[in-house]
Amino acid sequence: MSKSMEGKVKGICEKFGRDRTRMMDIVREVQAEFQHVPEGAMSIIADECNTHRVEVESVVSFYAFLTDRPQGKVVIRLCNDVVDKMRGVDATAFVLEQAFGIKMGETTADGAVTLEWTPCIGLSDQAPAALINDEPVTWFSTDKAQRVAESLKEHLDARRLVRTFGDGNNAHPLVRAMVVNNIRKTGPVIFGEYHIGDAIRKALAMSPVEVIRDVKTARLRGRGGAGFPAGMKWEFTRNSGGATRTLICNADEGEPGTFKDRVVLTERPDLLIEGMTIAAYAIGAERGILYLRAEYAYLRAFLEKVLERRREMGLLGLGICDNEKFNFDIRIQMGAGAYICGEETSLISSCEGLRGDPKTRPPFPAQKGYLDTPTCVNNVETLCCVPPILENGPAWFAQLGSKGSPGTKLLSISGDCSMPGIYEVEFGTTLQEVLQLAGADEPKAVQIGGPSGQLIGEAQFNRTICYDDLATGGSLVIFGQGRKIVEIARQYTEFFIEECCGYCTPCRVGMSLMKRKLDELLAGKGSVADLDYLAELGKTVKLGSRCGLGQTAANPILTSLANFRSDYTMLIAASGEEAFLPTFDLKKALGTHEKIAGRKSAIFEE
Repeated sequence: MSKSMEGKVKGICEKFGRDRTRMMDIVREVQAEFQHVPEGAMSIIADECNTHRVEVESVVSFYAFLTDRPQGKVVIRLCNDVVDKMRGVDATAFVLEQAFGIKMGETTADGAVTLEWTPCIGLSDQAPAALINDEPVTWFSTDKAQRVAESLKEHLDARRLVRTFGDGNNAHPLVRAMVVNNIRKTGPVIFGEYHIGDAIRKALAMSPVEVIRDVKTARLRGRGGAGFPAGMKWEFTRNSGGATRTLICNADEGEPGTFKDRVVLTERPDLLIEGMTIAAYAIGAERGILYLRAEYAYLRAFLEKVLERRREMGLLGLGICDNEKFNFDIRIQMGAGAYICGEETSLISSCEGLRGDPKTRPPFPAQKGYLDTPTCVNNVETLCCVPPILENGPAWFAQLGSKGSPGTKLLSISGDCSMPGIYEVEFGTTLQEVLQLAGADEPKAVQIGGPSGQLIGEAQFNRTICYDDLATGGSLVIFGQGRKIVEIARQYTEFFIEECCGYCTPCRVGMSLMKRKLDELLAGKGSVADLDYLAELGKTVKLGSRCGLGQTAANPILTSLANFRSDYTMLIAASGEEAFLPTFDLKKALGTHEKIAGRKSAIFEE
């Protein structure tokens, strides 16, 4: 490594105080400087941060957006999510490959351009989509791909590809993105009337215990899908021992088909930060972290400006609202492409500068979380519900929605419908009503809650969206009559295999075995017994996996088997049980022995 490169790496480490817990920020900046994290840089980082080299390498090797291999000055990450494939992303990829003379996963000989596949980037409502460096490119058709390729050959500047700006803050000078919000239906909570600072002042006129009481009275439940009561989580964190507590906002929405946080971060950042500030006051935290997924890096400068403005207004930092006893500030922690970091203990590991490995519970984060401090992790939508509750009162919030699910729910709707986008609906709304709002024409199936949720058919469209019936973190993908259910299940299974951390055997091995069986079924080599095999193996993966990813990874197969079994049986060529497994190729099996014997089989001839 040259002296110049060494100096730059050391400078980056110094910028972050040579703090090992800021490893994510250090390696991200090193990669931005050199288009990868060089081998020599890892050793320097380890020495500067007083850690082991293997710790640095483990971080670089874990996250999809980090690499130790040189990449191009321009990295085109093309989204291969199910919705993007439905919209023809494979044809777009072919155009890019032809234009640059390389395959996906390769870099041009001159080191100019790298082509990569990437999972959902939060743009399913305007698919196919891509990230070119950090710039989101929407509706990335084959024609647009050709134009983009020609432009990049001229200037290698991703910013110059953005010629028109989207609506709202997408046109803000610090954003300037072609993304559109697609807000189709607003509601009284997230998109209702909001006055900056009013809710904080009201909270500070109460004790922290009274704030928690109001949140519990409103019966606010976590909007991530599991629905754990927010007030109870706050209470657990506040009552844990220790002088230091931490609040983390999980803005790492990686569930395929989900993009609601993208819109909230763009249009309602003050609402979110105010919710974080009130939560911090309630639990007694002075330190806050907004964990922002790497796919939303284009919003970072804008969000940093919002934080700075709120500090100037006295709504963040030291002595908030002239209350000398309340100090709270927020830093943005960038992710680097890892779906599993949506799980709270994995997210905490990432914030600590480690691989995003899930942690064993107990202890729970409320007892021992970020840097061993009592930690409360809430997602974006949950925290956005807090200011309206304080402003309007818990009774106002509790009367919205259904009996067991108060309030509203943000839905990210995409797929086979005429109006994909964001819908804020009250809990208790039927799925059929939502499908009508979205302009879904004769849908065959709906994946609700993302692939970790459930795939349901027309017979269940009268069910309601609530925690007691169709619980969802917000993703809703619609599939029309011509879609192949088993192929959809296979693609989602492939996604889970890619995102698996590899820690536990049931998930790591079980999901690969399930995908292999789906491949055989789709190739016409399956048997009736395979369906029972998939069901049993799916239950094993669900029960034996360590974290939420593994516990839900088999859901695309299990729920499609339960609700669309005929789609599976149609793939089985023979009726009843076969005497021989159709996947067994006798001729191929004999091939090695025929070579050894030096002759063809006398029994099994062609």
